[in-house]
Amino acid sequence: MIIETPSLTLRPWTAADVDALVKNANDRRIWANVRDRFPHPYTRADAEGWVALCASRAQPAEALAIVVDGEAAGAIGLERFDDVHRCTAEIGYWLGAAYWGRGLATEAVIALTRAGFEQLGLERVQAGIFDWNRASVRVLEKAGYAFEARMRRHVVKDGRVGDVLLYARVREDAPAGERR
Repeated sequence: MIIETPSLTLRPWTAADVDALVKNANDRRIWANVRDRFPHPYTRADAEGWVALCASRAQPAEALAIVVDGEAAGAIGLERFDDVHRCTAEIGYWLGAAYWGRGLATEAVIALTRAGFEQLGLERVQAGIFDWNRASVRVLEKAGYAFEARMRRHVVKDGRVGDVLLYARVREDAPAGERR
């Protein structure tokens, strides 16, 4: 899956992305706002392993590079649920600090959410955001996601117990062009 927007491209990871991935992912500020499976420090071996894992996945939108001006600036993906929740996916994303404040994360979230509805047949896309990550809350709100719940004391990150804020978009609330 390749998605083009005015400012960025969402595409599969390649071996050529390893250096940019290490440069942009090796940031404690990013690590503080994502799951523990995201390593810190983020090494070349981690980047090579990630690219290899992505190449082995069958799902087209599970893990995509956010490419800005030819560089892999971050990542975005949809992790589809299963069983009776099979038409729901969780969206996750991060963007290197050099790219913050330009609306790129919002643009990427909008584009992948649209693809989830139009191309993958999803009915719901949701995100759980650590309550201290106000920038990510703003990304989701600008992308049309609605706040649904506060899951109290739901995470432990770096020794800190915190709440998770659940945001979602559902197909019926998406603009008509995104509902196919």
